[in-house]
Amino acid sequence: MKRREFLKKTSKAVALAAAAGGAGLIFHNRSTSRYTPVVVKRTGFEIAPDATLPRLTLCENLDPVTALHYALDAIGGIGRFVSPGETVTIKPNVGWDRTPEQAANTNPHLVGEMVRQCLDAGASRVIVTDISCNDPRRCFLRSGIRDAAEKAGAEVILPQDGDYLSVDLDGRLLSVWPVLKHFVHTDRLINMPIVKQHSLCSCTISMKNLYGILGGRRNQLHQSIDQSIVDLAAYCRPTLTVVDATRVLVRGGPTGGSLDDVVKANTVMCATDQVAADSRAAEFLGLTGDRVKHIVLAERTGLGTVDYRAAGYKEVTV
Repeated sequence: MKRREFLKKTSKAVALAAAAGGAGLIFHNRSTSRYTPVVVKRTGFEIAPDATLPRLTLCENLDPVTALHYALDAIGGIGRFVSPGETVTIKPNVGWDRTPEQAANTNPHLVGEMVRQCLDAGASRVIVTDISCNDPRRCFLRSGIRDAAEKAGAEVILPQDGDYLSVDLDGRLLSVWPVLKHFVHTDRLINMPIVKQHSLCSCTISMKNLYGILGGRRNQLHQSIDQSIVDLAAYCRPTLTVVDATRVLVRGGPTGGSLDDVVKANTVMCATDQVAADSRAAEFLGLTGDRVKHIVLAERTGLGTVDYRAAGYKEVTV
């Protein structure tokens, strides 16, 4: 990128941040200078739509792996999303130093099974990674995700300082930011969030889970959290979203801690529409999508449909 173009994009981000009163956002954008050169925004990882298939499927079962199988089959099966020889990056929520029972991180059984599905479809490489909020080694170990993913055949990557690229996110708020390279240099991206209450934006599900691709002081984004969530969703556009609602953290999110705040819902959803997925998943928290700011904003941006039934929705009975 030419210097003039870089300055133009950076000044755009600075002006927007200043308008929002976000001095921290300005600092965060400047911190990307050590990750040059800038990588231009890609078009996303989406697959072609299929009008004969639902855009959101749901299955409830006491066995999370069974629920995943049925939800995935109903949306077209793994072969629709992964082709032989492709590299797949799986993005679970591994943000917190918590056990699976505390429901702050994605169910490790679901992550392991998703790895197996991708390898069975012929993927040449499956990466499981996330940028944790707590100590990464403790998060990946205590969550059970490292063990489950590695046993299934994945390459589990704990981010290192040299693993980031400066990426032009081309968002309304987010311009050039450090992004973990495994979310840029991959063929397919599978987003695997868990459903949780969030103290700042009501809920954290699939679109909010994408915060985990960013390096730097991403807590500064909380000053304009709804727009930053939508900017990230617009940049990533995952191949497939797999929502873990097996255990739902209904209070105390996003970190959790108390088992009293966890409700067992035993549900897995698969989606090609991340807005519809979040709208349906919000109901596990007693919310509706049309009352969650970032979900509504994402629909207005053209990222999907809040009315998930109109988008194409199927509940699978086992």
